[in-house]
Formats: sequence, structure tokens, C-alpha cells
Amino acid sequence: MIRPWFSGDNGRRRLRTLALAGTVLATLFLLWQSDEPASSRAPSSNLRGPAEPDGFVVGGQYRSWDEQGNLRIHLTSPRIEQFEDTGIAHLDQPEAQLFSEGDPTPWLIESNTGKLEQSSEQLELTGNVRLIRQAGNAPSTLETEALTLDNSNGTVYTDQPVTITEPFGVTHSTGMKAWINERILELNSRVEGHYETVR
Repeated sequence: MIRPWFSGDNGRRRLRTLALAGTVLATLFLLWQSDEPASSRAPSSNLRGPAEPDGFVVGGQYRSWDEQGNLRIHLTSPRIEQFEDTGIAHLDQPEAQLFSEGDPTPWLIESNTGKLEQSSEQLELTGNVRLIRQAGNAPSTLETEALTLDNSNGTVYTDQPVTITEPFGVTHSTGMKAWINERILELNSRVEGHYETVR
């Protein structure tokens, strides 16, 4: 009687050894086939494109406090897109409340878009920018097309034309700078005002 080479205990060992060897060979073959140079693998930024954000926030809020723990800025936006490489966040329809020392009434700022540089805490606002300052019963409004908020210095400024509407008149200027804590507004050039006299 002829016994097959894989019968019995010796045969089972040979069969297991053969199966193990086949598995190892198949694994080595698959590794060899998938061995792609690292340089040919595209980073995720190439796949999504340079204009696409690394992440986004819906209904985002940003707050900043001074050294004493007092709230200085409260910024909200329906959508914020973040770009990690540049440290910049793009904001849709941002609205901000700016608090000055000793005054519980904040300045209000709104615009169509904004760009926040996270390292310098500078917020560049563009498109229908409005800065509203509540003074007594009637607010004063500053309107321009571009405005920069420098949170580290507590200033807002622009070199664009501005229109300031107050309860008793309107002022036009090209460029301005305001210090929030000191409540000082400096108009740069081409200042023209129309005021109603109080009787």
C-alpha cells in the first residue's frame, strides 16, 4: 500500500510548513508590489488644493482677554475656514464686540468677510465694514470698505475712505485710526464735515 506523502503526523507537519511558506511568499510579493517611493506620495494639501482649508468651524466664536482677565474682544462668524500652514483663518460675515477699559458699552464691528492672522491677532475686515459706537441715546457709525483691527495694540485703522455718521452731522475722510481704550479717533486726510447747529 502506497501512503500519500502528507498522511499521518509527518504529513500534517509538511502540509502546515507548505501553507506557512506559501503565506510568507504571498505577503512578500504583495509588499514588493506596493513598495512605492515616498516622494511619489502626494501630501494631503496637494490632494485638496491650496485654496481649500485644513478645517472649518460652523458658528465659530473667538474671545480675547487682557492680562487682568477682562474681556477685550468677542468675535463671531457663521463659518470660519482655517489654514494651518499660514496660520490664517477666513471668516464669513464676522461680527465683533470690542470692549474698552472702564466702559461697559462695547464698540460693534461687522463686515462681509474677515481674515484673522492668529499669531499677530490682527483681523482684516473687508466689504461693507461698519463700526458702531453707542454714545448716549444715538449711535455713531463709521463705514468703510476695509478696516484692520489690531487686538495686541487695541487699535483699528484703515487707509480707505470713511464716512462717520453722528447724531448731529456727517464726516468724510480718507483714512483713520482709532484707539479703543483711549476712545480717540484720528482722521488722516481730506476731512470734510457737515453738521447741524443746535438751537
